[in-house]
Amino acid sequence: MFHSEGGATVTGTALGSATFVVRVGGDIDHESAPLLQEALDTARRSGAGHTVIDLSGVGFADSTVLHVLLGAERAHRGAGRELSVAGPFGTTVRRLFEVTGTTHHFRLRPSLDAALDGAPDTTPDGRAPHGDPPAGGAA
Repeated sequence: MFHSEGGATVTGTALGSATFVVRVGGDIDHESAPLLQEALDTARRSGAGHTVIDLSGVGFADSTVLHVLLGAERAHRGAGRELSVAGPFGTTVRRLFEVTGTTHHFRLRPSLDAALDGAPDTTPDGRAPHGDPPAGGAA
C-alpha cells in the first residue's frame, strides 16, 4: 500500500503475520491525516499483533495527526493489538508529544529497529521515561 498527498507519503507493509509497519514521511497535517488513518485502520484489520508507526521521516505534524495516533492506539488496544511509535523524532514531532503531554499514551521507540526488536519505551528525545540515558549510549 502506498499513498501520497501533497508533501506526505504513507506506506504500509506486513512483515509476516506478526507485524505491520506504517511508514510516514514528509509533512503530515489535516489534509493528509486521512491517509495515515486509512493505513492504521488497515494495519489493525490485518490481524498482525503489533503495528509500528515509523515517524522518522516526518518533517511536520500537527494536532490532527496526534488525534489520529491517539485513536489508533485506543483501537489497537481494544482489539488486543500492540501499537508502537518509532523515531528518531524530528523537532516538530518531538514537540507535539511534549507540549501536549501525550508521551505516556504511546509506546515510543527510538527507531524502527528498536520497535521491531522490542526495545524499552523512550521519551521523544530518546531518553528512558524516567530521565535515564537510552540503552546503549549516553544522552
